[in-house]
Amino acid sequence: MVERQLRRREIEDERVLAAMEAVPREAFLPQDLRDRAYADSALPIGEEQTISQPWIVAAICQALELEGSELVLEVGTGSGYTAAVLARLAAHVVSVERRRSLSGAAAEVLASLGIGNVEIVVGDGSLGAPQRAPFDAIAVHAAAPSVPPPLIDQLADGGRLVVPISGDDADMLTVCRRTGDRIETTNLGPCRFVPLIGEEGFDG
Repeated sequence: MVERQLRRREIEDERVLAAMEAVPREAFLPQDLRDRAYADSALPIGEEQTISQPWIVAAICQALELEGSELVLEVGTGSGYTAAVLARLAAHVVSVERRRSLSGAAAEVLASLGIGNVEIVVGDGSLGAPQRAPFDAIAVHAAAPSVPPPLIDQLADGGRLVVPISGDDADMLTVCRRTGDRIETTNLGPCRFVPLIGEEGFDG
């Protein structure tokens, strides 16, 4: 996966590549899908949600530019896979999931792998986790109609936010970088995500 799917598609951050190699993706999938764990595609995990394809996870993590000391907010825990990767790249991860069943299952897998620096919160991820802000980096795993203002507010000076912005033909994976009150945005490319449901997202 690392050599064929990631390095060939401009994933160059060696810390990200090492984290992707170290985390067993099959552990976060239903038993009947584990033989497809390293396929270059998203896979269903129940509750009409998916585990993102490996390249998307790596691209998000690379864009966050993590060095190891950061406090990271993750919006959309899902299976817990990306949280496990982020946990190897940052000091602490706060992950928000609106579906209690998914959050519970993810917590069990993370615990079974001995990952102790991920804190899972059940709630509306579009509102972030203001009680824990500011965050050095924020990763959103669902497509929003626009960049949610609460997430910008919770981003530390110099922080990076990666969020898919919903479009008609495809979503656009977007990076926002905060410098004081100034927000610079760049696009990583088209992608496809489930919609972000919540007060600052779409109606459920």
